[in-house]
Amino acid sequence: MIVKLHLKKEIHVPVDAESISPDVFAGKLVEEIAELPLWKGNRKVPLKDVFGVEGISGKVTNELVIHIDGNLSKVQRIGSGMTDGEIRIAGDVGMHLGVEMKGGKITVEGNVGSWLGSSMKGGTIEVNKDAGDYIGAPYRGSTEGMRGGTITIHGNAGTEAGRYMKKGLIRIDGDVDQFVGIHLKKGAILVRGNADGRAGAFMTGGKIIICGHLKSLLPTFTIDSMKSKAKVEEEIIKEPFYLFIGDLAEHGSGKLYLAKNKNKHLETHEKLLQ
Repeated sequence: MIVKLHLKKEIHVPVDAESISPDVFAGKLVEEIAELPLWKGNRKVPLKDVFGVEGISGKVTNELVIHIDGNLSKVQRIGSGMTDGEIRIAGDVGMHLGVEMKGGKITVEGNVGSWLGSSMKGGTIEVNKDAGDYIGAPYRGSTEGMRGGTITIHGNAGTEAGRYMKKGLIRIDGDVDQFVGIHLKKGAILVRGNADGRAGAFMTGGKIIICGHLKSLLPTFTIDSMKSKAKVEEEIIKEPFYLFIGDLAEHGSGKLYLAKNKNKHLETHEKLLQ
């Protein structure tokens, strides 16, 4: 069953769309979905004021697909807490997408704002372009990061991706900004492109694999060995890697894999292995 939403006109103020979720739509008629509440700025409005609605809703969550068209860069909290079903977004979308998601699937054809999949526990999120800061990370003041699920970014990502991550997988096909994997506890982060500095700061466990160039390595990481490959779930990346352990300032045992061929500035560490 598919419910289609299309943006009626350009949005100039933030819209809180927490009610756009398969869990909320399931079992409702299209007419009932159209009356669900949204917050447009500081005003509470029905969904039909912002979106056109058509299609047929499913009786249970796992039967439901929500397809959304339009520039949603001002629309926040879509898919918050969802447990099943699917959301497909044809354009860009704003912050807090899939916050505390527990299951189901979200696919975005465009760019996504910050706090994507914040503290998610399960499910999959796939973004075909770029994502903002704090992917999978908890909000300020919390240490309950990502605890399951998979986030895939086919473009670039911002700062502090995977902060306080405890389980799950984040894949970034492009480049990533500073502090990737900061406070990482468990789980895995794969960066196919380049990474800015301070990767793995304060990490105590888990795995970070960087296939491109790392701008600078924190001095609180020590080289462990050379590896001929790195593994993420069922994927094996066959190329030489430096394996560093850290963050030693936190008595950490996290693993930081850095591609040897893209990080010539780390060759001096090899003498420590002799």
